[in-house]
Amino acid sequence: MFRFLAFSFSDLDPSLGEIMLRIGLTALFVGIIGFERQMRHKIAGVTTHLMVAFGACGVALLQEYLFAEALLQSQELAAQGITITLENQRIIAQVIVGVGFLGSGTILKSSSGIYGLTTAATLWLGAMIGLCFGMGAYVIGIVLSVFSFFFLTVIRKLLELTHAKHVKSPEMLGTTAINREDIE
Repeated sequence: MFRFLAFSFSDLDPSLGEIMLRIGLTALFVGIIGFERQMRHKIAGVTTHLMVAFGACGVALLQEYLFAEALLQSQELAAQGITITLENQRIIAQVIVGVGFLGSGTILKSSSGIYGLTTAATLWLGAMIGLCFGMGAYVIGIVLSVFSFFFLTVIRKLLELTHAKHVKSPEMLGTTAINREDIE
């Protein structure tokens, strides 16, 4: 009936090499973004970004495995004349929501402003990059990573040359925000 039903489960299951490639690309590209956050002394650095991205990559790999298993079961049901509809996005959709919640923990509000929005966004983006690599969408993951790093570094430097300067985050001690200039 459908061409993709002719494949066996082992053809759809990613090999250990493919899994290592996907997690390795996640480590490389999200690691660069996390390193940029760490060098700027942000709340979530390279380790946090990588843990979020590895989790998302793992979920994407699991989703692919579960979808392949469901394809096999649908083949058996199709032989009995039962038609089913498969969706392979449901688990991934939960990652998007869950990481958004996690990122909210990096946002700090003080009397002088709100800080951590970019870090929250890069955590969310790191999860999306992990999902891309986990699903085998290498080009999308690489392009997202390159554009993200470009805007976090080069564009930020260009903005510093204009009147649209980025407000630096204060050092946080307890619940009181202290600007770095006040300490030195």
